[in-house]
Amino acid sequence: MTTENKPKSRKHIQLTSHPTGEVAMPIRWGNPEPRQRGPVIATLSKPEHRNAIGTHSGAYAVYRALAVAAGSLQADHRSDLTNTAPTDRFGPHAQWGDPERIVSIDPFGAVVQEVFAEQIAQGFDIRPTIAVTKAHLQMHELRDAMDKGRLHADGTVLKASGDVVVTKAAIEPVWWLPGIAKRFGCDEHTLRRTLFEQTGGMFPELVTRPDLDVFLPPIGGHTVYVFGDPSKLGSREHSLTCRVHDECNGSDVFGSDICTCRPYLTHGIEECVKSAQEGGVGLVVYNRKEGRALGEVTKFLVYNARKRQEGGDSAAQYFARTECVAGVQDMRFQELMPDALHWLGITKIDRFVSMSNMKHDALTRSGIEIGERVKIPDELIPADARVEMEAKMAAGYYSAGEVVTDERLRETKGRAL
Repeated sequence: MTTENKPKSRKHIQLTSHPTGEVAMPIRWGNPEPRQRGPVIATLSKPEHRNAIGTHSGAYAVYRALAVAAGSLQADHRSDLTNTAPTDRFGPHAQWGDPERIVSIDPFGAVVQEVFAEQIAQGFDIRPTIAVTKAHLQMHELRDAMDKGRLHADGTVLKASGDVVVTKAAIEPVWWLPGIAKRFGCDEHTLRRTLFEQTGGMFPELVTRPDLDVFLPPIGGHTVYVFGDPSKLGSREHSLTCRVHDECNGSDVFGSDICTCRPYLTHGIEECVKSAQEGGVGLVVYNRKEGRALGEVTKFLVYNARKRQEGGDSAAQYFARTECVAGVQDMRFQELMPDALHWLGITKIDRFVSMSNMKHDALTRSGIEIGERVKIPDELIPADARVEMEAKMAAGYYSAGEVVTDERLRETKGRAL
């Protein structure tokens, strides 16, 4: 094979196989000054610049590969970041420089165009992992709330048309492996080895490059929706209403009535709108964790198993059928969920639109105070979803309506994943 015919990835293969400990710009996670912290560089065009494992775009990297293979995208394409800066600025906040608070996102990911402009001009392929923009939401449940007098247009947050004005941020996951390991109570070597094995050896740098601490996993990220003035986030002087929501495509998008996901989501948005109209601010954090992070195929298999079992669907067998198919009841593990709120500088949630003990526990353990917990009104619970609610309450997932104390959380922890 001649030199010019050798695969272009040859140098990259050598890099991932033989740890060198040498990177052009190392990452010093937890440093509050972004230039001293260093940029996250997961480029594929210049392997010698890489200081992170994996690549940008998460699961969408596979689609990028298809586009390159099909010849519709140049493999060495560099993003033109002109006019892509955030419409609203968040931070910096004290949590950005605290490695105990943020381990799964890059707090500087929305401003790399600015803080690393010089390095980008020098040829370093540095890309944003967070994007912030403006948008309007329109959902028939909000229009219905207006018709029934629960919501009223104010012309700023809620338009007469039913449109809700929001600021939204898309966040790609960026994992600092030492911090991830600590959150899950395992050693970093075990975490790296397990990630390597359970992805079929997809990322050899996990085990061959111990000098690289940052990993961009091939998973979905999350989206943040802010209702009202984004500058009020993180201010304890303004009331915050918050809903943390885990993805449920069947309900959220297609309106399936077997669970409370879309009703709880729209109820949370309604409460966020009210908070913004009253001078506070509302926040919805939407996490890509379909089917309790088990996936939609597994979820539908479990639906069949529940419906077809002798005696029909029941709260007593709700989690048993899931565990038979998936081997575990739930893989959402809310340990990483608070990071997005810490990125926004939040230290207190006045009204938490959720009765989930798992979410409450993760947030309070991370240092975020929670005041009132807002349950979904009974009239919004679909008939087919009552089995789910009863099962989750019996398993310790949900509180029946009272504000859950730390003592109550300890009592339910053994039953709630």
